[in-house]
Amino acid sequence: MTAMLEQSWLQVLENEFEQDYMKSLKKFLLAEKQNGHIVYPKNADIFNAFKHTPFDKVKVVILGQDPYHGPHQAHGLSFSVQKGIKPPPSLKNIYKELATDLDEFQPPAHGELTEWASQGVLLLNATLTVRAQEPGAHQGKGWEIFTDRVITELSRQKKGIVFLLWGKYAQDKSILIDASRHTLLKAAHPSPFSAHRGFLGCKHFSMTNQKLQEQGIAPIDWRLSD
Repeated sequence: MTAMLEQSWLQVLENEFEQDYMKSLKKFLLAEKQNGHIVYPKNADIFNAFKHTPFDKVKVVILGQDPYHGPHQAHGLSFSVQKGIKPPPSLKNIYKELATDLDEFQPPAHGELTEWASQGVLLLNATLTVRAQEPGAHQGKGWEIFTDRVITELSRQKKGIVFLLWGKYAQDKSILIDASRHTLLKAAHPSPFSAHRGFLGCKHFSMTNQKLQEQGIAPIDWRLSD
């Protein structure tokens, strides 16, 4: 797995791959495939969030829970789906909020968010793999220990990151973040079940750019090309 991690992240996280929990996780993932289960995303995409957003470039963190569990959806970035796949409901609500928050944003026909990642938005899922059609099947197998370490090291080694914590699961991670060094913006999850309870209207995208600019950091261009 270390060969799949971008170099700046490898310097921060290399020791994690020697831990017992990671060895158990590797065995679990191997057994999943040996037992005939389909696992998403494909191996080459598991660490895409780290590949597209090096440690030293992280400005914003958007935390998700599980990868999408349908065919051709997940590609290693939270809330993002591969081009050619219809944007899922939560992402549609993210686009809806963006269009309300920022005059210049026009929702694209696709759900591919790599352009955000390349600007310093770490699109991190707490669990980096999932069994096809079985959401949550890979929770509690070790990924959360790894991604908690990611959040902890970002909090400890960097300053001024804006963390977007949508829903209770993401907000529970706030205990890992030093709020005196970073900005934590909290709202309901963009899922259709909860978006109307505080996500729609939260203005997190303009607030994120305001917080970055106050620190002399270039804002995120949230627009997505077709």
